[in-house]
This record gives sequence, C-alpha cells and structure tokens, in this order.
Amino acid sequence: MPLLTPRHDALWPAVAAACPTDIAHDADHVLRVYANALTLAPAAGVDPDLAGAAALVHDLVQIPKDDDQRPFGGERSAAAAGAPLAAAGYTPAEVDAIVEAVRTSSWSRGLPPTSPLGALLQDADRLDAIGAIGALRNAATAQAIATRRGVGALAHPTDPAGTTGRPLDDRAFALDHYPLKLFRLRDGFHLPAARAEAARRHARLDALFAAWADEVAWSGSAWRP
Repeated sequence: MPLLTPRHDALWPAVAAACPTDIAHDADHVLRVYANALTLAPAAGVDPDLAGAAALVHDLVQIPKDDDQRPFGGERSAAAAGAPLAAAGYTPAEVDAIVEAVRTSSWSRGLPPTSPLGALLQDADRLDAIGAIGALRNAATAQAIATRRGVGALAHPTDPAGTTGRPLDDRAFALDHYPLKLFRLRDGFHLPAARAEAARRHARLDALFAAWADEVAWSGSAWRP
C-alpha cells in the first residue's frame, strides 16, 4: 500500500528488514496496524504522520509469542526505534513521543498509555488481534509455536473450550488463546471508533468459537448408535 508521507517512506526499509517470515507478525501485519492508526488519527486528534510512524516501528524487535521475554517486545522496539526515526527526519521531540507510545504498546506487558498517541497505537495494534484477522493470526502463531516446540494442538483433547477449570495454556492449545487473550481485548480499547469496531470483531470471534464447538459436537455424535 502507498505510505502517507515521505518520512514514512524513509522509515519503511528499516521496518521491512525487521519483519519476520512468521505470517502472523509480518509486513502485512505492520501495514494493517498502520492503516488502523491513520483511520483513527483524525478523531483522536493525533497527527497522522506521528500515528503512522508509531505504527510502522511498533514491532521493530520481534520476540516469539512463546518466549518468556515476549512482554518486553514493546520496550525493546521502542529502544530500537530512535535511530531510524531520526534518520527519517523526525525531530527529537517527535522521536520521544513516538518512542514512548511504542514503549507502552504491548498487550502482554499491560502498561497504560501515557499520551493520546500511545492510546491510539494500542487500539490500532489490538484491532489486528481481534475478529476474523485475529482468529487467522492466532492459528498461524499456534503453528509457529508447535513447529518450534515440536508439540501443539488446535485444542485440548478432553476440554477444548476450557470449561473444566484446568489451567489454560495457549502455548500448547490454540483455542486456549481465546479466553486467555482474544475474548479479553474488547474491553480495553480507548477511542470510541476503536471500541465500536472492536465490538463488531468480538462478535465474530464469539460466532466462530460457537460454530467450532457445534461442528466438533456433530463430529463426535454422528457415528454413535
């Protein structure tokens, strides 16, 4: 997709070089977050140039989802963002604002945003983790984890929906990620437009989870006398 400003164009080579082959966190993910940020910027009262730049550099340092250091991805990306931002022509004050927004962007770290730009970036990133896109990204992430660890499954064999009180483990079972994270995202959005879109996407997740349970139940009962 065309980028909004020449400074965004100047940032892109560093961003593209940092993108992994993991399709859940690739360049397309960054560009979707970028598009979300630009869409949200006017109503949020945030300069679209700064919103787009924050989105572009929010994942400069990639830490696998099953790594214990994963919650620190935002802070490490923030630390890495200063040099490419300055090289792209951002002033020291602009760099500081963008870096601070990236520092608080990680959902797993749980840091509150400290500025409107930080709130916008959290919303833009989390919209890409919910709904149909979030479901596809979750499946891709689960496969990547299973490949690295040599073990993994779509769901727990005897308690797929996680209703028995067992400890949930989304490193082992893809569907455990729904109650652990995906179903919890809706209530953490900041901007009205993001909250409205998150509600629509949450409903799609609910419907998908219900459809999955229905299909599994059918398969398990069809052969029984």
